[in-house]
Amino acid sequence: MDRDHGPRVPEQRVPTPSDVIDLRFSVLGPVRAWRGGDPLPSGSPQQRALLAALLLRDGRTATAAELIDAIWGDDPPLQALAAIRTYASRLRKVLSANALVSESGGYAIRIRRECLDLAVAHELAVDAEKARAAGERNQARALLDKSLGLWDGEALANVPGPYAESQRVRLDEWRLQLLETRLDLDLEAGCHAQAVSELTALTAAHPLRERLRELLMLALYRSGRQAEALAVYADTRRLLAEELGVDPRAELSQLQQRILRADAELAQPSNEQAQVLHIAQPAQLPATVPDFTGRVAFVRELGGKLATAEGSIMAVSALAGIGGVGKTTLAVHVAHEARPHFPDGQLYIDLQGAGSRAAEPVAVLGAFLRALGVPDASIPDSLAERSGLYRSTLAGRRVLVLLDNARDAAQIRPLLPGTAGCAALVTSRVRMVDLAGAHLVDLDVMSPEEALQLFTRIVGAERVGAERESALDVVAACGFLPLAIRIAASRLAARRTWTVSVLADKLADGRRRLDELQAGDLAVKATFELGYGQLEPNQARAFRLLGLADGPDMSLTAAAAVLGLPLHETEDLLEALVDTSLLESAAPGRYRYHDLVRLYARSCAERDERPEETEAALSRLLDFYLATAARVYGMERPGDRLVDHVGPTVHGGLTFDDQREAQDWLYSEANCLLASARQATDGQRLRLAVDLLWAAQDLAESGANSKLYEIAAASVGDAARTSGDPRTEGRARTSMTNVHLVAGRYEHADEEAKEAAALAQVADDPAPVYWSDNDRGIIAFNQGRYAEAEEHLRRATEGSRADGNLPGEASALCNLSRIHLSTGRVAQAIALAEQGVAIYDRIGHTLRLANARYALGVALTQAGRHSEALEQLTEALDRFETSRQRLWEGTTHFRIAQAHYSARRTARAAQHAEQALAIGCIGGDRTRANVLITLGRALSSLGQADRARACWLEALALHEASGAVEAQEVRELLEPLSAA
Repeated sequence: MDRDHGPRVPEQRVPTPSDVIDLRFSVLGPVRAWRGGDPLPSGSPQQRALLAALLLRDGRTATAAELIDAIWGDDPPLQALAAIRTYASRLRKVLSANALVSESGGYAIRIRRECLDLAVAHELAVDAEKARAAGERNQARALLDKSLGLWDGEALANVPGPYAESQRVRLDEWRLQLLETRLDLDLEAGCHAQAVSELTALTAAHPLRERLRELLMLALYRSGRQAEALAVYADTRRLLAEELGVDPRAELSQLQQRILRADAELAQPSNEQAQVLHIAQPAQLPATVPDFTGRVAFVRELGGKLATAEGSIMAVSALAGIGGVGKTTLAVHVAHEARPHFPDGQLYIDLQGAGSRAAEPVAVLGAFLRALGVPDASIPDSLAERSGLYRSTLAGRRVLVLLDNARDAAQIRPLLPGTAGCAALVTSRVRMVDLAGAHLVDLDVMSPEEALQLFTRIVGAERVGAERESALDVVAACGFLPLAIRIAASRLAARRTWTVSVLADKLADGRRRLDELQAGDLAVKATFELGYGQLEPNQARAFRLLGLADGPDMSLTAAAAVLGLPLHETEDLLEALVDTSLLESAAPGRYRYHDLVRLYARSCAERDERPEETEAALSRLLDFYLATAARVYGMERPGDRLVDHVGPTVHGGLTFDDQREAQDWLYSEANCLLASARQATDGQRLRLAVDLLWAAQDLAESGANSKLYEIAAASVGDAARTSGDPRTEGRARTSMTNVHLVAGRYEHADEEAKEAAALAQVADDPAPVYWSDNDRGIIAFNQGRYAEAEEHLRRATEGSRADGNLPGEASALCNLSRIHLSTGRVAQAIALAEQGVAIYDRIGHTLRLANARYALGVALTQAGRHSEALEQLTEALDRFETSRQRLWEGTTHFRIAQAHYSARRTARAAQHAEQALAIGCIGGDRTRANVLITLGRALSSLGQADRARACWLEALALHEASGAVEAQEVRELLEPLSAA
């Protein structure tokens, strides 16, 4: 930021009359005035020029001669002095005599500083620089955003005169300086992906401003787009040579060389920045238990190892032992004691290594990066990129990472900080002998003395002291496992009428307990058997049945469906299970099992429940999810017949006050809902799961849940293919068609859609037939088979109409519009899209109305009606954002970019294309390639030929990999550049 902070606005004398206090003025845009909230007339352009000149004099008096020169320059009218007096008189009447004063043959405006937007912007800029100097980067960014937000277009807009012109130039330069400073802070904060779009537009508007080019190169490089970053330099060098006959400045050349060397320090903020840029200081450690007992030697040993991280190495300690031996308790306790050595924060994750679905490192890294302050938009997709960004973010910081319940060394290697000053503490059931450089600790059961001490702390010294021998019998029966001791002691502490000997007697029967107290997980199972054996029958049933469901946790309403009980009764049972430590309260109204407890609960269900009851419980859960998801679907898509074609449900489903609440439920329950569908293998549950995937199809297109939806659809599809039920298989294949379409895998999508239609006809299931025709029309269109696409879509229109499915008919019409557009029938394309919009508008179908507006916007773009096209596409974009359809949001940015490009607004086109790349699009790699084509065209028009070439080369690689016909278009774009 410029040391002058831009325009100077010295302290002004503050008038006190009330008619001045309420005045406000703006010059960072049109020159305007308000009293309170009411706008005041500012008069003719020359009168506004006089007002602007006085406002920019900082309260000082301007002589009549100075004002004449400001407004007319070297060619004033004959009556200039009289005109100045007239303008001043009119302003005085509007503002008040106390605000506009006459003195020494001139005029002055005397107001408080906060009454002028320029003064406020200046103060914010000064405060931002102070915050930046103090290391408060987030605050500095926020202050600069506020300062820049005061601009309302061009400063002194439409104000005549040489003085206003010179001030416009000055203020525009200052605004650019503020923008550069804020963008610099964005890059320091890791927001490089977001910055690319804005910098692309700014470099197009100010092509000779090298600092913007430098920031764009850095943002592209940190976004993994090295070729484009180097292309920016080549474009800049050529432009400067052609326009000014000079070479790029040294800083730009040095940055190019560092990019060519893949300078490791360039991929992250400087050391100085990293030390002060503490965007977030996570403190994720779970609470340590107040009755932590013993383990003195281990605490000392591990604490000493962690302390070495303050030196020159990264400390890694790995605790191994059987389940229930107290690994997590010890690790959390040691981590809390070591916190002073890690002032920059502590990260924690349960890796669920003991379960059937251990946490994926790529997902864990996403959570860690968010906890460290990295925005979602800046988090890359691949494991390698996330791991690299994670290590870069931790560079120069001292952070402790507690990786609990790891599956193996392969799972945790990407999660290790890899930098001096940081440390990792790992717990696992297995010894990680293949974890290079790790300090390994084998944690055994407690000694008898430690076990008795832990038992006593929980139960109370008075009760244990009276029955010491019985207490020793109890801890011995628990195998001296800390978790078993804690559960047993908690049972006793909660039952004041029991004696220790009563508990000892219960544990003395070793017919099952001894079998359970074997090496490995059997010891943990024995510990859980103790708690389970104390449950009331209805509590035990709840414990068994709730453990059957997959998913990270379970809502109270879903649990009630599993148990077939009212909400209040279900809640009482769940809270009782929480009290026994057999269930955890994840959040108000949500519950979860520890992974080992879940396994134990399932073993109890296998042993104690009839198979038909376990099947019924899981069917009730799917029934509840289907009923509620269908209600959400119906609220979002009024008139859509899908809800009439899903199988009947026993559960009525939840009710919602509005679409927002319904949508919140769908997305918050996505993991659990899809996990429940994945569990279905045959019979009634499989039919429910197939219909559930139909009703929850928004998750396939959301972006955030698309992958989970695909996994569930594939699992259900596999089961459906062996079911022998054509209705079930046909519907499952319809869901897989949607999955492949979203991902741009058109050949697979077409195969699934073809099979779905054939099976649906056999099963006399009409809806999948016309849905498949609609899908196959989209597929054929994307593959350039327009006649075939048109035939499919006409059948889809007729089938929807016959079924009374107005949204289905509208969808097919909008897709037909795309066919007509591609075959040169632009007017018909617009008419078909308008029919689709009209149908959706008539029935109040808000989400798919966005799709219809999207189709209409594309058609209007091709017709050259760019303003209308942008209006339709912008409305579609707003709805996609509201509906959380992230992939459609990105795709619409792409179409907006095309509309701007067609209208020759190339900078805006490049900006929206960048946003599409940052978000992602429906259609996967193929659509990404088309976005890159449009971005390249825009950049080429802006004179950035090398960066355009980089975009087109990537697009060509993507299209050639998929065999897309657009590859030839890219080759033709590249051919002139290759010849040059």
